[in-house]
Order: sequence, then structure tokens, then C-alpha cells
Amino acid sequence: MIEIKNIEKSFGDSKVLKGVSCLFEAGKTNLIIGQSGSGKTVLLKSLLGIHYPEKGTISFDGRIYSELLPEEKRELRTEIGMVFQGSALFDSMTVAENVAFPLQMFTHNTPSETKDRVDFVLKRVNLIARAIVNNPKYLFCDEPNSGLDPYTSTVIDNLIKEITEEYNITTVVNTHDMNSVMEIGENILFLKNGIKEWQGTREEIFRTDNEAIVDFVYSSNLFKKVREAYLKG
Repeated sequence: MIEIKNIEKSFGDSKVLKGVSCLFEAGKTNLIIGQSGSGKTVLLKSLLGIHYPEKGTISFDGRIYSELLPEEKRELRTEIGMVFQGSALFDSMTVAENVAFPLQMFTHNTPSETKDRVDFVLKRVNLIARAIVNNPKYLFCDEPNSGLDPYTSTVIDNLIKEITEEYNITTVVNTHDMNSVMEIGENILFLKNGIKEWQGTREEIFRTDNEAIVDFVYSSNLFKKVREAYLKG
């Protein structure tokens, strides 16, 4: 579980996050959505420790990140998996070497142990193997479906959801893909202009009267028809 309390983050005179508070639950796919410039990428990078909020706290199962010692922060990073936009793989490495990279960086596994773990995760999930090779407690996905065709996007969504449930991971997905929202959005945070405008499940999106989330999610005729059909029963 990740708990965010009243975090604020600015760049110069521009305040990007304005007192955001929310809870990301273990065993669920937690999605961050919002328009470009809404603050969702800054929020995700704050969770990763890339950005440091000026105010507020981020807690990982009760551990407040800003209060951890350097060695404790390093230990926490070994519990994190990441799926980057566009895969972010090393071109000079094979698929297996890319997957092995986090184990070589953050564990003391023997070469044989590393190979066994790599072989296992490659058979298990293929495309997102490197993100879960460390058996992470927390999985962050930054636009994992960017540039993918609809079929492959659905495969990725299903893999993320399956892995999240099976290993009870606290998964946070930064996405603009409304198909992902409707497929796997168990806990959805909607940011607008750096503020938490709405939070709920994909089922609650159909029933909400919050104009901002309705305008954002149902900007296409397809989703408007889906919502209308849902409300009619």
C-alpha cells in the first residue's frame, strides 16, 4: 500500500502538484489519469523518488520515504519494479540480459540463480519480465501501452492485472488509454491542474456526476454510448 498525504511539487514559479492526497492499494491496479500537464507524470516520478515534493509525505506500507536513511531508500528501491514508456531497454543487450540487469544491480544472486529467475519470468510474462524479476512489492508503469496496437495493449493490461493480483503487488499505472481504464481500473485517480479532481473505480465512473471526469473519459462517442447503455441498465 502506498499512501500520499498533501504533497506539493513546484518547478520554479509553477506549482504542478497542489496538495494531492490518495491511497494506492495492494493487489489492485491503481491508475493515474489526466490531461497533459495535469501532474500525473510528476506524481509518478515523485513516487519513484526522482522528484522530491516540497510538502507532504509518501509512505510505502508505513515507511515515510523522506524519513528513510540512504541504505533504507536503497532497500526500498529493490522492492520496486518499473515498466517504462517505450520499454526503455538497453539496445546493446539481449532480452535475457535486459531482464537480468536489475538482479545484477540489486541482489547478490549467483549467476545460476540469476539465470533460473530470468528463465522463469520470461516464460511467465515475456514483455514485462524485467519489471517483476525482483519480486517487487510495488510496480510502476508509465504509459505501458504507448504506441501499441489495440490487441497488444489488451495483452499488456491483462498481464499487469494478473501479476498484480497473483503477487499482491501495489501497482500504479500512469495512462491516457481509456480502454485500460475500463479494462483494469480498480482504483482510478483523476488529476486536473495538479489537484485530485476525482477518485474511484471504473464502475463508479459510469455513475459519477463529476463534470470534469465525465468530459475527460467520455470525450469519444464510443465511451458516451457505453455509459448511456450502463445507466439504462
